[in-house]
Amino acid sequence: MDIHQLRIFVSVYRNRSFSKASEQLFISQPTISEHIKNLEKSLGCALFDRLGRKIEPTTEADLIFPKALQLIEDLERINDLVLKSSQRVKGKLYIGASTIPGNYMLPQLAADFRNQYPDVFFEIVIADTRKITDMLVSHEFFLGIVGASMETKILNYEPFLDDELVFAGAPKYMENLSTKPLQIYQVPFLLREEGSGTRKTMEDFLQKMQINLKKMNVVGVLGSTDAIKQAIKAGLGTSILSRRAIGEELANGSLLEMKLGWEMKRPFYLATHKKRTLPAQYKAFYDFLLAKGE
Repeated sequence: MDIHQLRIFVSVYRNRSFSKASEQLFISQPTISEHIKNLEKSLGCALFDRLGRKIEPTTEADLIFPKALQLIEDLERINDLVLKSSQRVKGKLYIGASTIPGNYMLPQLAADFRNQYPDVFFEIVIADTRKITDMLVSHEFFLGIVGASMETKILNYEPFLDDELVFAGAPKYMENLSTKPLQIYQVPFLLREEGSGTRKTMEDFLQKMQINLKKMNVVGVLGSTDAIKQAIKAGLGTSILSRRAIGEELANGSLLEMKLGWEMKRPFYLATHKKRTLPAQYKAFYDFLLAKGE
């Protein structure tokens, strides 16, 4: 067993796929498979059940995964000592982000950071806030950027940039719409999926404004902000979503917005595990992001 095999095991475990691990690590799939077979032989147990085109980790793999992560992290900390002594920031940044920061904020922030530190490499996983939170709790990320605070007993949350949610839709729905009486209950309405930070924040604001979500004419639940945006542009309905996501459409008039009463502002958070210490490159990026939010 060696650290290289453990890195491959961790990638296969996370991706539930030999082919995706191959793409992630830039190693051929046969080589990935051979390393896993050798590791299984060394440990004397199967680590993955091969189910046609799918694989599932065995109980032994579930036990080994956190230990493998710890060993890899310990090795990286040794590298950190060398990096700190040379005052250089370099290495991989494996970061989780919810939809809005992942799609509309992190690309520019990552580019700005890499202009300062060209020896860093980014891998960004984009999912809803619930998924990113769960992965932080299970130690799959050092750092996440999310739109709602969950699991506050386990994770630290530091607000760093604000966002605004707006009620918007195509002109055919919005031009003659009024909140007196609440015609919002009549127009078609689209929701994000459960677990979305945008949805959680929207539900909180609607409750404050005494707008009953159960009375709204919900015609669909979609799994991403971009899907919602494309759907309302196509005339499927209206929705409440981030101004960052639809700024261009609001500017050119293809979508219109309407105030519902309260200004729907929310922070995005830098989320970290309370029991984990950030390696040097993560700490540098964390501090960089906080400075951007000042």
